[in-house]
Amino acid sequence: MSDGEVEAERSRRPLPGTAPKGDEARAFRPARSPGMVCRQRGSFTPSPEPPVPPSKSSFLYTEVFTAMTHRLPIGILGATGMVGQRFIQLLEDHPWFEVTWLAASDRSSGKPYGEAVKWRLDTPLPARIERMTVSPAEPEGAPRVVFAALDATIARELEPRFANAGCAVVSNSSAFRMAPNVPLVIPEVNADHLHLIEEQPSRRDSGGYMVTNPNCSAIGLVLALKPLEERFGIEQVFVATLQAVSGAGYPGVASMDILGNVVPYIASEEEKMEAETLKLLGRLESGPAGHAVRPLAARMSAHCNRVAVEDGHTESVSIKLGNKLGRPVTREDILTAWEEFRPLAGQDLPMAPAQPVEFAPQNDRPQPRLDRNRGRGMAATVGRLRPCGLLDWKFTVLSHNTIRGAAGAAILNAELLVSLGKLEPATAASHA
Repeated sequence: MSDGEVEAERSRRPLPGTAPKGDEARAFRPARSPGMVCRQRGSFTPSPEPPVPPSKSSFLYTEVFTAMTHRLPIGILGATGMVGQRFIQLLEDHPWFEVTWLAASDRSSGKPYGEAVKWRLDTPLPARIERMTVSPAEPEGAPRVVFAALDATIARELEPRFANAGCAVVSNSSAFRMAPNVPLVIPEVNADHLHLIEEQPSRRDSGGYMVTNPNCSAIGLVLALKPLEERFGIEQVFVATLQAVSGAGYPGVASMDILGNVVPYIASEEEKMEAETLKLLGRLESGPAGHAVRPLAARMSAHCNRVAVEDGHTESVSIKLGNKLGRPVTREDILTAWEEFRPLAGQDLPMAPAQPVEFAPQNDRPQPRLDRNRGRGMAATVGRLRPCGLLDWKFTVLSHNTIRGAAGAAILNAELLVSLGKLEPATAASHA
């Protein structure tokens, strides 16, 4: 559904959605394996073939050593919706994951996916996916890894059932983002919060767990704020959003409401944006009762608006910085912080952008039409950095709301979990 040219790939791995050829295919497509299957009582059906011993490669904070030796079978809950469709698009020819199971509502269950879905994206529905039969939204027969693209009300019921049955549920839903023992994660920002997985009862009982990604309006903002918070500290944040209609799903906002208009209200959006931003930028702490996240001690105010743009959330941000440097923060300080922010460099996670925060120096950028696909839709673009008359500095940030802000964010979380060995069966998992 995205427009414009996608930025040329800067990673040595093939893009999800692009079929590697020749030597690239042999280098990047591991041997397939049936993998692990969830069951109702949390047991696993192992692959009939023994796994290939992994080569050592160090990843992130846990010092776990792991490597991909086969493509992991994955499932999609809510596969017929807009985010479910985006999952399918981004996972086509993904080097680590293979879609083997699709589930949706009762009216879609039992139908070929091509009949159950109204495909709305700008790439063709993959023929293999089109022929797949949609399964009931039940844990029986689901693969070990499940991406969830569910309405929050449905997610509150279904996601714990899948986790209790032994599935790793990588969710785009808001249902459990603020739960104390559920990680709300952006891999570049707070990978260490994944320790919260081990606090979930389902992890101990069946090996299953839930991990969430943030609201589409919070994720671009937090990517821009994280390097500033690390270097300078942040005391206050003021943000006003201009959010694309695709964030409301399909059919979304009625044309008579949005064409030639701005709607200055999105239900619960401001509250979610404020709470999630402070949790994401917070610190994981250990106490007598286990680990918990202490939110960032900053004041924040958000104003959220729906505008007549197809894809791409634009946000006008003002911030008051802390005093970590012992001197006023300069424009050059901020630009350097953004430029040097590459926390996943060298990890070779397929969906990770080489430069998570890109600066656009033009006076009239970023713009959704021109900049939303930077970093294959996974980068946040910042621009218009200038002094603020009320706080310290102000700028504009743009991110793709259905790629970085939804399906792409969940896929990157799953890649991080793979790299940390968190998608192994319960008996082999590292309970850090």
